[in-house]
Amino acid sequence: MRIFNAPPSSETQTRTRILDAARRLFASQGFDGTTTRDLAQAAGVAEGTLFRHFSNKKAILIEVATQGWVEILTDLLTELSEMGSYKAVAQVMRRRMWNMQKNADLMRVCFMEAQFHPDLRDRIQSEVIAKMTDVGEAFFQTAMDKGIYRRMDAKLVAKVFLGMFAVAGFSNNTLMEPNASPQQMQQMAEGLADIFLNGVLATE
Repeated sequence: MRIFNAPPSSETQTRTRILDAARRLFASQGFDGTTTRDLAQAAGVAEGTLFRHFSNKKAILIEVATQGWVEILTDLLTELSEMGSYKAVAQVMRRRMWNMQKNADLMRVCFMEAQFHPDLRDRIQSEVIAKMTDVGEAFFQTAMDKGIYRRMDAKLVAKVFLGMFAVAGFSNNTLMEPNASPQQMQQMAEGLADIFLNGVLATE
C-alpha cells in the first residue's frame, strides 16, 4: 500500500536540526565564532553526528547559505508573473521586504559570510544567482516581446531588478528605520517599483 505524506526520516530530521541551529548561531556569533561543539549542543546531537551528515563546518555553512538563497529566490521567481503593472511590482517588493525581515538570521548568513568565504560566494553565484538571472532574463524578454516593457538588454534589466530586490530585503536595516510600520514598508516598496518601471528622468 502506498503511503502519502509520510513523515521525514529521523536522519532527515537530524540534518534539519543541524542546519536550523547553524543558521541561528552563524547569524548571532558568526561562522568563525561558532564551534562544532556549539553546533552540536544547539542541535541536540553528538558532535560526531555533525560529521556523519557534513564533512566539516564549512560544508554546513555552504549548505545553510545556499539553501537559504534557493528558498528566498524561488519565492521571488514565483511572483515574476505579476510584474505587468506598477501595482504588481510594488506588491512583490512589499512581500519580499516582509518575508526577508522575518528571516533576518538567514539574511545575515547569506550576505555577510559570503563576503569572507570565496568558495561560498562562488557556489551561490554559480548555483543560485546565475540561474535566477537567466529566469529573470527570460521573463523580462517575454514582457518586452509582448510590449509590456520597452526593448532593451533583458539580462541587464533582470540584474537591476534583482539588485533592487536585495535593497528591498535589507531596507528594514538600511534605508528604513528598524521595525518600520507596514505603511512605511508599503511606501518604500512603491518607491522602488516606481523607480524600476519609470526611472528618475522627468517626462517631457
